[in-house]
Amino acid sequence: MSPFTGSAPRTEAASWRHLRLAVDDGVATVTLARPAKLNALTFGAYADLRDLLAQLSRERAVRALVLAGEGRGFCSGGDVDDIIGATLAMDTAQLLDFNRMTGQVVRALREAPFPVVAALHGVAAGAGAVLALAADFRIADPSARFAFLFTKVGLSGGDMGAAYLLPRVVGLGHATRLLMLGEPVHAAEAERIGLVSELTGEGGADARAAALARHLADGPALAYAQTKALLTAELDMPLAAAVELDAATQALLMNGRDYAEFHAAFTAKRPPEWQGR
Repeated sequence: MSPFTGSAPRTEAASWRHLRLAVDDGVATVTLARPAKLNALTFGAYADLRDLLAQLSRERAVRALVLAGEGRGFCSGGDVDDIIGATLAMDTAQLLDFNRMTGQVVRALREAPFPVVAALHGVAAGAGAVLALAADFRIADPSARFAFLFTKVGLSGGDMGAAYLLPRVVGLGHATRLLMLGEPVHAAEAERIGLVSELTGEGGADARAAALARHLADGPALAYAQTKALLTAELDMPLAAAVELDAATQALLMNGRDYAEFHAAFTAKRPPEWQGR
């Protein structure tokens, strides 16, 4: 994402209507804040997530992001009335615009130049499960459960990039089962098949996600950003192209301040002071 902006003003933290944003010394916490509806997503929520992620990516002030849900669960997916009911009245062009927008949110999560940590408790269903899937880390407590519900409403399980991302996280066999049947996957099984990065104690996901985000934000941010970019870019590359991209990336980073800072810190027997440059 280019850091250059046009004439449109930035959106201040308090002005986001469909989510809550807090930024503390390089760590952004984005909270889905519709607890009475289990944080069900609306058209506005999708658009806010898309636009917020783009703004944070341009500004380069955030070095890690926590995505969380307020109340009893992370996110129950698209709102049945506000999304499904409304889409029944749309024509094909409008439906394509909507589905492209939801996919843009997933792309924004994957292409953001900072790691994204999903803090999961309760339900992560439908689009909520895909938002969690698109994060770099998924920290869950024992109450967390995933359900990719798209076939349950008569749609393809491959929604919002799920058929691309899920096999790469849990393997084709598990992905086929989860996307076709739409059955719930509870926290213990999710950890077993690799869908959960870390399982915490009861009620511990938010605190652990915040601690991980702080650790990432205090580390070599540019190295993390490039690692994330390579993980995404190389999913579809042959080995020769991937190795060449790795070589070019390392050559660039070896000219950076953080690489020199590591050597200076090692020589002086002190912790590195990472600058993300």
